[in-house]
Amino acid sequence: MYNTIFYIIIWLFVFEFILSKTLDYLNTLNWSTKLPEELKDIYDEDKYSKSMEYEKVKHTFSSISGMFSFLIMLLVLIFWGFGYLYDTIALYTANEIYRTLWFFWFIMILQSIIWLPFSYYSIFVIEEKFWFNKMTKKLFFIDSVKSLLLSVIIWGLLLSLITWIYLETGANFWLYTWWVVTFFSVFMMMFYSSLIVPLFNKQTPLEKGELRTEIEKFANKVWFKLDNIFVIDWSKRSSKANAYFSGFGPKKRIVLYDTLIKDLSVSELVGVLAHEIGHYKRKHTLQMLAFWTIQTGIMLYILGITLSMDEISIALWSDKWSFAVWMVAFGILYTPISIFFWLMWNVLSRKNEYQADEFAWQYHNSSDLKNALIKLSRNNLSNLRPHPAYEFFNYSHPTVLKRLSALDKIEKKQD
Repeated sequence: MYNTIFYIIIWLFVFEFILSKTLDYLNTLNWSTKLPEELKDIYDEDKYSKSMEYEKVKHTFSSISGMFSFLIMLLVLIFWGFGYLYDTIALYTANEIYRTLWFFWFIMILQSIIWLPFSYYSIFVIEEKFWFNKMTKKLFFIDSVKSLLLSVIIWGLLLSLITWIYLETGANFWLYTWWVVTFFSVFMMMFYSSLIVPLFNKQTPLEKGELRTEIEKFANKVWFKLDNIFVIDWSKRSSKANAYFSGFGPKKRIVLYDTLIKDLSVSELVGVLAHEIGHYKRKHTLQMLAFWTIQTGIMLYILGITLSMDEISIALWSDKWSFAVWMVAFGILYTPISIFFWLMWNVLSRKNEYQADEFAWQYHNSSDLKNALIKLSRNNLSNLRPHPAYEFFNYSHPTVLKRLSALDKIEKKQD
């Protein structure tokens, strides 16, 4: 039985890797050296050529780093690396909470160290080559240390609590854990921008002027109470631009990248904000939270059912059971269900993007949103023609071409 589960774990791990690489390969089939007709309003020949070069460089890097990661993990699984790690930690403490904590801390720290050169190359070679990178080496290493410390502290506390819940509640473990994880998710949604983001970026209230006046005028028009409009100093890291909406209730806020303000006109920025407000007005934030909460509940329920199956943990270890190793094994065995939920999440997310665009069209000049989408795609060298299968599996947003087409269809219906 142990061997059967072990082979299933290996097969699922290999399957996920093959699926990912197959989708990557299919995506390369849509690359072209000549500017496609449908992109002539967005790219010129030189810009399109540069976007294709950027896509190819990222693909090569992703293939090499992905293969490296796959081989490391495969070797760890085959040679019972997780079991030996837990066994070594068990020599120093008999406390299951401490064992679990140190087990995942060690993996987290080791993973960060291994991936540091890849992150460095991605930013200071690839992003630098295409003039996106604005980050200094000092800031890169400071960010890396901060990210690791935050992960160690936050996930350490959460893992300790989850392990304690398991030891204390037994059969009801999944239910109590679901409550804890849901509370944690809601808390992070409400306070992430005010607690975590400031550790990395400076956020300042949007100063008074034409832009703030126009944004507030639009917010009043759609009965949207907006007290928190912030600008984030993203230009110290990258020239890429974006905007996002976070939180809900009194903690909701809109965050504009300073690079976005630099790239777009005032009316185009209002168009982008109209889209972000559309997400809130259409209750997409609560909808996605509900989806994630249900998904997590299902995962934890299945996890709770399988807790009594010692074979799952022992499959990655020679003869012993442990909560930490069991969670690793379960995570891989859960792969088919997680892929299904991932696809559902992306389908729902893409639908929400269309709805937010429609809201922006309904209450603002749609040409402003269109122009903003085109400028952002061009400046970020976005791949606007991914393979349909790759897009279906990996894109949480529709391509800009599809969003522009959907807006055109809405306009034609009204005419």
